[in-house]
Order: sequence, then structure tokens, then C-alpha cells
Amino acid sequence: MKYETILFDVDDTLFDFGISEKNALQRTFDEFDLPAGVADYAAKYKEISKELWRDLEQGLTSLPELGVERFRRLFLAHQLEIEADRFNTRYLGYLGKETSLVEGAVELCEHLAGCRMAIITNGFKEVQKSRIAGSPLCHTFEQIITSEEAGCQKPEKGIFDYAFSKLQIEDKSKVLIVGDSLTSDIQGGINYGIDTCWFNPNEKENVLGIQPTYEIRKLTELTGLVG
Repeated sequence: MKYETILFDVDDTLFDFGISEKNALQRTFDEFDLPAGVADYAAKYKEISKELWRDLEQGLTSLPELGVERFRRLFLAHQLEIEADRFNTRYLGYLGKETSLVEGAVELCEHLAGCRMAIITNGFKEVQKSRIAGSPLCHTFEQIITSEEAGCQKPEKGIFDYAFSKLQIEDKSKVLIVGDSLTSDIQGGINYGIDTCWFNPNEKENVLGIQPTYEIRKLTELTGLVG
């Protein structure tokens, strides 16, 4: 077998974050008496959130700050008098219950049962662990490595040091990271000297000059690469 350990990202790699986010936002807006909240505010929210996650990757903000700031900016932009901290807490609670998987995730993990598999995520620790625990992948991963626990995030080398220490891995050539983000997952793997697989189901154009070892459109394509 070419790779002994597979490091997976979570959102938009194994779990369908688009569905999860929409459902959690809707439930939270409903709780705050804004049933049309997703229709009215989701586009602006995603714009703000994307910018803040990019800041996180660059070390310009922290995860707790990101969680509250995205809603603070949203409510300010739409002149809504809602406490961002309270809204974020409720949203994360609902998000932690969302377990929608990307097509082929279960099949892939069953095929890779002979490998060691672990999660490496920049997402909120309690949210990610709750989603995985409630999903069909609940017994799949040897470790769930989060940036909160590691004290740093992808693409920084520190989170990979932390993961390799937890997993007691010494041979980088036997490790593959799989993820949807060029700037986080793929750049992180490149920085650390391990092979990378870019999951690109929507065939996005790679204009960043970040070159993954592999690129796949469907998760099940990974089985042929692992060997």
C-alpha cells in the first residue's frame, strides 16, 4: 500500500458543509424570529465568513474571534439588533447536529479500512467532534486533530507536528492529506513535505499556483491512488 495514513479535512471534503451551514443558519434565524433570515442574509454572511476564514489561515484572527465577528459584521451591515455572541453560540449548537456527508464518503472509508485515518481540521472542536460522532463515520478515525487543540491551524506546520506526534508517525512518505482547500489543506501538506490530494468536485480552476500531488472529482477516486 502506497500510503499508510490518510489525513482528511472535514468540511466540503467528507461532510457537505453547504447543507449543514444552511440548515444550522435557518434553525438559528428561526429561533431569533427571523424565518426569512437565510434568504435575506445568507449571501452577505458567506462573504463575511469567507474573508474571516482566510484571515484565520493567515494568522490574522483566532477561531473564537471569528465565530462572533462574522455575525457582528452581518448584523451591523443589516442594522439588526442581535447579540452576535449569543447567536453564534446557538448556531454552533445546531451546526454540531448536522451530519450530511459528501457522496461517496462512507464507501471510501470502507474501502480504506486497511489504512490509518485521521481528521485534521481548522473547524470548531466541539462542533466537528459532535458531527463526526453523530454520523456513519463515527468509528472511522484514529484521531480528530483540531486547530483549537493544536494551538495553530492549517496551513501552519505546527498543526502537522501536533498530528504526527499524536499519531506517532515518523515516515512522511507514507502520509497523504485530502482536502478541498488549496490554501489550507494542500498548501499545508506542501509546507510539511507530505503528498496532497485536492478534492475538486466542481472542477474549480486552480489559479493560485499551488500544485497538489493529485486531484480528484469524486471521493471514490482516492482508492486507486492509495494503492
